[in-house]
Amino acid sequence: MLTQHFTSLKGDTIKAIFLVCLAVGVVGVSCGSLAMAYGFPMWVPLALSTLVLAGASEFMFIGIVASGGNPLAAAVAGLLVNARHIPFGVTVRELVGQRAAGFIGCHIMNDESVVFGLSQPTPEQRKAAYWLCGLCIALLWPAGVLVGAAVGTLLPAPETIGLDAVFPAILLALVLPALQKRTTLVRASSGALLSLATVPFAPVGLPVLLSLLGLLTRKK
Repeated sequence: MLTQHFTSLKGDTIKAIFLVCLAVGVVGVSCGSLAMAYGFPMWVPLALSTLVLAGASEFMFIGIVASGGNPLAAAVAGLLVNARHIPFGVTVRELVGQRAAGFIGCHIMNDESVVFGLSQPTPEQRKAAYWLCGLCIALLWPAGVLVGAAVGTLLPAPETIGLDAVFPAILLALVLPALQKRTTLVRASSGALLSLATVPFAPVGLPVLLSLLGLLTRKK
């Protein structure tokens, strides 16, 4: 049983995993509250949190659809955000398991589980950390979303309390370290400018996709 391998982890590692997963659950509360404040039925954020299990793409899907965008464009934007899972899968292929366990192992793959898994010194500890973090997030993220959805029915319009700014703030915090590289900064800035320039003319959701053209920018 995989649970027997959790004992190979150090106490500090287990504590760090649970703290990170708890923070993820808190963000889930924001996601659920935002979805309800925008008028989504409760099953939508709950289904996203269990079947998609990817916070950034869920925030993006809710934001685009709530703004009047096409659900298909919102789904494509979410898939592009999660494109980083392709190299993730290659990197942690030995940690996800095989057969039925491999399916679950792929489903719980996220930024946090990958980071904790790869940062451990031994193969046994890497697998244990990956699964412990992944399973905890798979439980706490939907739980947080469910709590947020229940609370969200009592909240006013999200813009009155700044709830609509939660996702941009989280996303900005995630990308800031990457912008220290000049090439990344140039391409991200080019994509952002292109996206902003097309907002008045393009359908909702399309400017986000057009921002990917910024990847073609070359630094001087």
